[in-house]
Amino acid sequence: MKKLIFSLSIIASIFTGCTSSDDETVTPIVTPASGTITGTITTNTTYAYGNYSLVGIVKINSGVTVTFDAGSTITCDKTVSTDNALVVLNGGKLIINGTASSPVVFTEASKIPGKWGGIIIYGDAPINAAGAATTSTSEDGNNIVYGGTNPAHNGGSLHYARVEYAGSQLASGVKENNGFTFYSCGSGTTLDHLVSYKGADDGYEFFGGTVSATNLISYGNYDDAFDWQDGWQGQNNSNWYAYQTGKGNFGMEIESSSQNNSYYPVVSNITLKRAAGCRSEVDDNQVDAFQFKKEGNGFFDNIIIDGYTGLTTTATPPVTYDGAVVRIEDATTNTNQVNGSKIKVTNVKVTNTTILTPIGRSPISVTFPVANWSTNASATGCSSLVSGAWSTVNGVNLIQ
Repeated sequence: MKKLIFSLSIIASIFTGCTSSDDETVTPIVTPASGTITGTITTNTTYAYGNYSLVGIVKINSGVTVTFDAGSTITCDKTVSTDNALVVLNGGKLIINGTASSPVVFTEASKIPGKWGGIIIYGDAPINAAGAATTSTSEDGNNIVYGGTNPAHNGGSLHYARVEYAGSQLASGVKENNGFTFYSCGSGTTLDHLVSYKGADDGYEFFGGTVSATNLISYGNYDDAFDWQDGWQGQNNSNWYAYQTGKGNFGMEIESSSQNNSYYPVVSNITLKRAAGCRSEVDDNQVDAFQFKKEGNGFFDNIIIDGYTGLTTTATPPVTYDGAVVRIEDATTNTNQVNGSKIKVTNVKVTNTTILTPIGRSPISVTFPVANWSTNASATGCSSLVSGAWSTVNGVNLIQ
């Protein structure tokens, strides 16, 4: 009898020692939502985690907030609708709540570059367009007026979003669209951990405005990895990565619509890489890492440049174009921006590039003021970018 009591006391001791923290955690299975996104969105809408079809040019109205939850995939299909894009009108907001492990992906069914218009956001932040105009009309086919007096414009917050296979010309647009296009977006807009993947035009293009962007990847886009005009003046940009492969023009095409602004954008921690065999879009001289023209300017620091060796055309007879780390395209930009110390490219590590110092398009002679150009073999570029599902496509890590 004593032996039985002792055994029961042991059993009681074992079970009374358990706590709720010892319970096994059960993760509920979430069934992805589905549906079609089309037309103009006129009320606040949240798209829960799921797989959606985007049909046509979807517009988010002024005063309306549209949210996408982490892990969602939004797919266009050019065979269903000729023109597809997600457009945020001035006053509207797009909230993308992706994470490193569960990004929000916008793609196209064929997986062919240039099949839809990407994400386009309009604001009313200041611009300085051609002829010193404070407003202009978009070139994307929507023909929307952009520009204004609100530097703090807020078009939403984009976190861990990827746009794939964009670059389509919409309707009567005079130019292809980009993965991400920002028309006069303001500093209240958040752009962080974004990927533009294999589009038929630029990875990112800014048309004026004050918005800044951090942790960007431009991979395999046909035109420029990064591009801007109309006096874009974002001040807090960092960790920009470009990998140009197959077909691609400049790492950065920098212009300011021929306006000699008193301001300039600031970008730090940049990596521009060009894969072996990458050719310019139309087999021409657009093969430099940085190109400045039409009064383009900016301060750029801690930079890695690799692979801008130029190309030999397939024409008869062939022509060889050398790639340069920095090229100034016109005399006015050289006089006002280089000599005026509104272009600074500092702490640059250059490899596998033909022309290792800034140069002008012939016959322009370029000499940077001493403090405005420097090399640094220890430059790290955007090495702090952390890979994950957000930067992986079809099992390939985009950060090469």
